[in-house]
Amino acid sequence: MITTLADALAKQGYDSLTPVQEAVTDAALEGQDLLVSAQTGSGKTVGFGLAIGPTILAEDGTFGPAGRPLALVIAPTRELALQVKRELQWLYAFAGVTMASCVGGMDMRDERRALDRGAHIVVATPGRLKDHIMRGSLDMSDIRAIVLDEADEMLDLGFREDLEFILGEAPETRRTLMFSATVPAAIAKLAKSYQKDAVRVATTAKESQHADIEYRALSVANHDTDAAIINLLRFYDAPNAIVFCNTRASVTRLTTRLTNRGFATVALSGELSQNERSHALQAMRDGRARVCVATDVAARGIDLPNLELVIHAELPTNAETLLHRSGRTGRAGRKGISAMIAPAKMKRRAQNLLTWGKLDATWATPPTADEIKAKDEERLLQDAVWSEEFNEAEQEFATRLLAEHSPEKIAAAYLRLYAGKQSAPEHLSDYKDGPQAKDRKSREDRPPREHKAFGPSKWFSVDIGREGKAEARWLLPMICKAGGITKNEIGAIRIQPNETFVEIAAPAVDGFLKSVGSDMKLENQGTLTALDGPPQLGERGPRKTKRDYDDRPKSGGKPKRDYGDKPNRDSKPKRHAPRDSAPPPPSQQDNVAAIQPIPGAADDYKARKPRHKPERRDHGEALTEKRGKPPYKGKSDGKKPGPKGKSGYNSDTKPRKPGGGKPGGKPAGNAKDTSKRFVPPGGKAKPSKGLGKGGGAAPRRGKS
Repeated sequence: MITTLADALAKQGYDSLTPVQEAVTDAALEGQDLLVSAQTGSGKTVGFGLAIGPTILAEDGTFGPAGRPLALVIAPTRELALQVKRELQWLYAFAGVTMASCVGGMDMRDERRALDRGAHIVVATPGRLKDHIMRGSLDMSDIRAIVLDEADEMLDLGFREDLEFILGEAPETRRTLMFSATVPAAIAKLAKSYQKDAVRVATTAKESQHADIEYRALSVANHDTDAAIINLLRFYDAPNAIVFCNTRASVTRLTTRLTNRGFATVALSGELSQNERSHALQAMRDGRARVCVATDVAARGIDLPNLELVIHAELPTNAETLLHRSGRTGRAGRKGISAMIAPAKMKRRAQNLLTWGKLDATWATPPTADEIKAKDEERLLQDAVWSEEFNEAEQEFATRLLAEHSPEKIAAAYLRLYAGKQSAPEHLSDYKDGPQAKDRKSREDRPPREHKAFGPSKWFSVDIGREGKAEARWLLPMICKAGGITKNEIGAIRIQPNETFVEIAAPAVDGFLKSVGSDMKLENQGTLTALDGPPQLGERGPRKTKRDYDDRPKSGGKPKRDYGDKPNRDSKPKRHAPRDSAPPPPSQQDNVAAIQPIPGAADDYKARKPRHKPERRDHGEALTEKRGKPPYKGKSDGKKPGPKGKSGYNSDTKPRKPGGGKPGGKPAGNAKDTSKRFVPPGGKAKPSKGLGKGGGAAPRRGKS
């Protein structure tokens, strides 16, 4: 191994290499393209840093002056790229390395100035790296080695075209090393296209996948997911923990919930800026935050040294994502716990994820409040403070406390102070496995639901009614809180216009009155008054519920009103009597006489006198005098011509002549002949244009 790299490993505390590091540093693979598959947390970053050392370092194990980059490392996310930069910085520190990064979310001008000053190794994300290459701020002519870290994730995120562009711009004499947790067909195809005789290095042992991680699947009720997360954080009390969600909205909601419960929490999602994400990770590293709520993309490749607990608040979409999530803990030989929250409705999916990932998980329920309290007491007894020595001031104050209080009281007070610094555990509902879909009874087979009687009770009135916007949904919790009772001790709630009547179970009345107090006030929103008996609700009575309609007939609704005998439609007089029917009876002679057809005109519809159309006024010669000419050209008899544009129309009752011409007139012209156009009355015909630019052009539409 190169001396400068060996010294850096020794300073960092490395006494041995991991299997993947030993495989890629084999002397037989020096100068070869590599396709490496290794599980997360196996030391891949230091592995490919050692693998490219002989390619980019001089014979003495150092770098020359910084200029155009010699090595390029591409990572899928910003956090992973910055993490790789930190790892390679200490690994090549004794070699005099100059590092540069090109990641999205950072100032591109600062990155360009760093590239102009020169760098030996550039760590970048695909999108930002492509931008620098296209802008000409990154010269890849001296590149000797390219490393693709988490290559499968980059393809899943849609960076295939960017990677192909970057690899196409690099020199053909370079080394290409691909590191991936899995090697799907897309990775194999990419390796075949851009690697030369790549050597396959597989260090993933499926039978010992994540052997340092303890998998636990926790069955909870559907509404206890958040409570289970809080109890897990309290029970394990890990220095660093990650809670994974599927969406950004879930990250925001859960971050707010945990912060309100007293946990030092930070969020990590794609909607945050790079500066905010960097500060969140730094807060986890220096201890200012202990819980990180993150999405899959933002947390890809994150390595936190004290991360001991991973919680899957929402189940991942596939087994591969489950492995990557869990791989944030149990890294480099450290132990870790991966807890998967499996609500009742998602239990089958959780079982499938474990089967597809070939993982053995312990099924259990989340820690209860009693278990958390017992764990707190155990941690208190094992605290290092009991083995420390105290100074004189502390001993003097301890003597003062013993003089004023008993040792038991002091110990109890200390226990209370210790517990007050922690968030209170949640009380979970009892989880019960429901029947499978095939075992569930249909609605018809289920027994009818029994409604138990409420029993003896006492009625109270509240001086808030419907006009005061009284509603049972906020009256019920207000009464329960003021009286120290539950909803099971409350019977009916009858809301009237100006007051509301509430029924309280008789056994709970004494405790209810004691909790409410002598003033009988309900959170300063209403005054309570005890009644001697059931309230008088008036003639209308209480509002009906669904139970009041159980005995109604299946047809539903009220019976139809009886409107008596319907009139006979045949006895009504008809507006138009049939022509061939018998004369109407004498009683209807007056009604029918007005609508009888004109005698002798039954066969001639045109000859029938119009009944409703008024006669047109005769203007005589007024129209002629106004226009100065006859209104219709060529009509001396005053008859109206036929419709415009229909040649051969004959205003007389004579049939048309062949050709459609007028009687006694010229035959109608051909419609295809455009040489003769219609001439309006009093106008002049426009000369027709010929074809093209000459006189025989076809007529143009629109303005000439």
